[in-house]
Amino acid sequence: MLQSKTLSSEQVVPESIEWLGSRRLRLLDQRRLPDRVVYCECASATEVAEAIASMTVRGGAAIGIAAAYGVALAAFAIAASDDWESALAADFIALEEARPNAISLTWALGIMRETLRRLPVQHDVPGRLLQAAVAVHESDREANRSMGRLGMQLIGRRQKKPQKIMVHGNAGALASGGYGTALGVIRAAHEAGLIEEVYVGETRPWLQGSRLTAWELMQAGIPAQLHVDSAAAHLMKNENIAWVVVAAERIAANGDAICKIGTYALAVLAMHHGLRFMVVAPSACFDLELEVGDDLPLEQRSSRELLQLGERNIDTGVTVSNPVFDVTPADLIDVIVTEKGAIERPDEGKVAELVSHRRLH
Repeated sequence: MLQSKTLSSEQVVPESIEWLGSRRLRLLDQRRLPDRVVYCECASATEVAEAIASMTVRGGAAIGIAAAYGVALAAFAIAASDDWESALAADFIALEEARPNAISLTWALGIMRETLRRLPVQHDVPGRLLQAAVAVHESDREANRSMGRLGMQLIGRRQKKPQKIMVHGNAGALASGGYGTALGVIRAAHEAGLIEEVYVGETRPWLQGSRLTAWELMQAGIPAQLHVDSAAAHLMKNENIAWVVVAAERIAANGDAICKIGTYALAVLAMHHGLRFMVVAPSACFDLELEVGDDLPLEQRSSRELLQLGERNIDTGVTVSNPVFDVTPADLIDVIVTEKGAIERPDEGKVAELVSHRRLH
């Protein structure tokens, strides 16, 4: 079920994920932004899985949160069972397969599985699963604000005056529980008077930068300038940009960061031009089973994303490569910011120490 309206320039960023009292999940269709605000209401885990696969909902944290609510929807549809784990098994699989490489999805569904495992059969299982999903949602928002404060402090430590920052992709309120990771740092830095201007790459092929990040910054009143992705080196050389701030999909045991495609190039350019490079991600993104980033098979998306411009088909028959992510080596990263602390000049030992701290809490 779709609901739509035109967004006025005065409106703030709407909630991307909302649980409705009628046991439905309302998702903001991010494919329609910025000109239209369209909501998709899901009443089943299958519908949530479809929304994740189609990128109606996108961004690692937002995907995980939506999936957690999807489990609750599945439980309410069943209502009662003598074997909840078996009853919900197919729904867990459908949600997992919607975006199999998203570690935040795996993390959120792991929490829901553990919650289910601990519940006695006679308890209100659907209600308790809903409570767990709400907790996943709220903890992400709280973690984002912690990362925002810490990242802001690091930016201010280098220079107390307003600075120019470059961002890539969309890692704001739309892609999270409501505040953002990389854009959460930008928001906090702006509130502290540390932002002169934000340089926003368009982020081909889905244009998350131009459609979503630029729009979020405008809604927040943060000065921003949009540029084509290939202008990054030129801007770094000529505009006195201080930082590149990006989000990560996953971080390997050695500190390599798997990020939105194009991030690796920005890291190389940042090192050449003397910019600081910050990766902002919740501690749940660390994957100690992944020794180095290049061990992870990277997802390829449809060639149509490159060959379709609006109504125009530009397919010439050439083979298309459309990777979603790339790997930024740890030695190109100045600092990784998490809700548990920051890792400067990341390596295997520092990552292991922070993850150990996460498990203790």
